[in-house]
Parts: sequence; C-alpha cells; structure tokens
Amino acid sequence: MCAKTDRLGFLRYLKDEKFIEWKLLSSDELSAYWEEYLKNNPDEAQHLALADEHFKKVRLSSYNLSPEERRARIALMEQALNKLQIKRRVLRLSYAVAVSISLLVLSVLYIKNIREEAKESVPFTNFIVGNELQSENIQLVADDQTYSFQENIDIEISDDGAVNIERAGQNWKRLIIDKKAMNRLIVPYGKRSTLSLSDGSKIWFNSGSVVEFPTLFSGDSREIRLASGEIYIEVEPYKRNSFYVRTANFHIKVYGTKFNVSAYANASPSVVLVEGSVGLLSNYGEEVNLLSNDQAIYLPDGTFNTRQVDVSHHISWKDGYLLFEETPMSEVLRQIEKNYNLSFNYEKDVSLKELTCTGTIILSENLDNVMTTIALLTSTKYIKEDNRIYITNNF
Repeated sequence: MCAKTDRLGFLRYLKDEKFIEWKLLSSDELSAYWEEYLKNNPDEAQHLALADEHFKKVRLSSYNLSPEERRARIALMEQALNKLQIKRRVLRLSYAVAVSISLLVLSVLYIKNIREEAKESVPFTNFIVGNELQSENIQLVADDQTYSFQENIDIEISDDGAVNIERAGQNWKRLIIDKKAMNRLIVPYGKRSTLSLSDGSKIWFNSGSVVEFPTLFSGDSREIRLASGEIYIEVEPYKRNSFYVRTANFHIKVYGTKFNVSAYANASPSVVLVEGSVGLLSNYGEEVNLLSNDQAIYLPDGTFNTRQVDVSHHISWKDGYLLFEETPMSEVLRQIEKNYNLSFNYEKDVSLKELTCTGTIILSENLDNVMTTIALLTSTKYIKEDNRIYITNNF
C-alpha cells in the first residue's frame, strides 16, 4: 500500500488547484511560488516533474477538429472557466473547476488502473447499468432522396440552393436539390452536426435532433421546424422577413438573435436566450418576450415559467463540453446517453442516482475518458464489459 502511494505521489499535484492554475494561467507570482516550494521540498522534484509531464498529455478533443478549431475550442473552455471564476468571486480557479480539470487528466491516464481495481469482486448492491446502443447514421432527406452519413457532418446551403457537405473540415459532397423543397436533417443519438441555411443563419444540432427546413426561404417569413431534440441557432437578421422556429407545443418569433431550443420527448421543452430578442407563442396565451440570459420552460398548461440562468450551462454542448453544478447523477447520465448513444437503467430506489456532479466534462471521442471522469467526480466506480457499463459504489 505504501509503495503504491509513493509511486503515484505526483497525483496529489494533479488535484492541487494552485498547480493547475500554474499550468493553465502561468504568472511570475505562481512560478516564484513553485520555485520556492521546490527549494524547501527538494524530494518532491521528481513528483512535480511527473505531474507536469502527465498534465501535458491531456487531450481536449471533439469530433473532427482541425488545429485551428482545436485552439478555438480551448479558448472557449478557458472563457467558460473564467466566467465561473468571476461568478464565485475568487482570485484563483474555483475548487470545483480545478478538480474537474485534474480529474480529466486522471481519466485519460488511469482508466486501465481504475477498471482493473473495480473488477475486484464488487458487490453489486447499488448499481446503474448502461448499454451501448446500435449506432445509426445521420440522414438528410432532400428532394425525395435520402442521403446517409456515418460521420458527423457540416452542411451549408448557398443562396442558389446548392448544398455543400463537409466531413472532417474538408469538402466532401455537393448536392443540387429543388429550391422549393422542404428538407429534413435527422441527427441520431451519438452524432452531432451543423447546418448553415441559405439566409446565413446557422444551426448546431445536438444528438437526437430532427429539423425540417426549406432549401431557400420564400414569402414574408423564414420558418424551420424542430420536430425533436435540441438546437442552438444564430439567426441572420432580415428586417423584411421574420424568422420562426416551430415546435410541437409553441413557436418562437425571432428578432435577430442567438438562442437554444430543447424539445426532447423525455423533458420539458425550453428556450434559453443568449442575446437578442425572441417572442414565444403557444396556443394558450399571449406572447412571452425573453431577455438575454432568460430561460423559458414550457408547462403542461400551455404557459411558460421564465427565470434567469447561466447560459453557458445550456449551450456548452455545441462547443464540445458539458458544465455541471450540483447536478443529479440521473441528469448527468441523461446527457451522456444522448451524446454517446447509451441507455442507462436503474431501479427507483437506487441511491446512486441522487449523487450530484460539479465540474466540466469534455465530450471526448473516447467514452472511457468520459465515464472515468464522471466516476471520479461523483465518487463512484464504473466497469465496462463488452457493450455494458456498470456504475457502482466507490468502496
């Protein structure tokens, strides 16, 4: 036991918020602090060097990122962390954020070790079971034709109706479809995509989303329909043509703005306004206008419950990571289900679902990284056997 503690002595630095702050936001003051620390603790030099080496191995990845996109993604992550830092009125990275980053490091480096330890006769008295589901392709239904894609794609419709499809940041396919056609993009669970409309508006599709849209807009308004799922949209303002997003329960009148719409079948529909102005109209009342940072949740009686929120928690998915703050395990797993095409099952009396999670989870291409991060953030363990995942108590 002692040998293991000594061998892994550098791990405590990966959990140390001052060390993480030094690596993320280096300054003369921090460098001087660690120089003085090593002077007073020369026996720690090897551990500190190992911690530095392993910290550099963290891989912030998303789907098909070019080097430029990767740098932009890291910058967005740092902005999000700075917002949390300001909100909590502390000079250093908050404890929760620091721990989440350090745990991401651990998730990349010690997956094998944790899984092997977890397999040592765990008594399954309180557990959650997850199953990997069969992967489905993204489908673009256009002009009575169905086009299928195994990988995440980006679609751009030019003002002449031509459809350009990119994969891994490279032009891949060009389609010519009827300019008057109503099309449908189906993004299954485990996949994500973007769609640039002919007017310049852009839509980000979360996993499990279906949107209907015209090739070219015509008439006095521009309309799309979110049949299910979640989208983030930046609308190009046109003074003469209002933009509408229609859902099964209400529609959104847009005045040039950025906002998120969620309409999954297993959750209350909602709208989060990032900036600009929108009006919400249902069949049961007057128009409800939202201000920046407002969230409106659609209620069963046809009205809306409106409140101020931190929008970063609702839109971070489009940039490849999820933010949680004292979020119940059941909600965390619901987010992971759709992003990785999983299905988690547990009985009502399983206490694990009441655990909370605070931190940042990168939507890594490697599911093991994600599950290990969740396990560490919630003080649980997970075991993966074939296509099945077990989350258990951390004994």
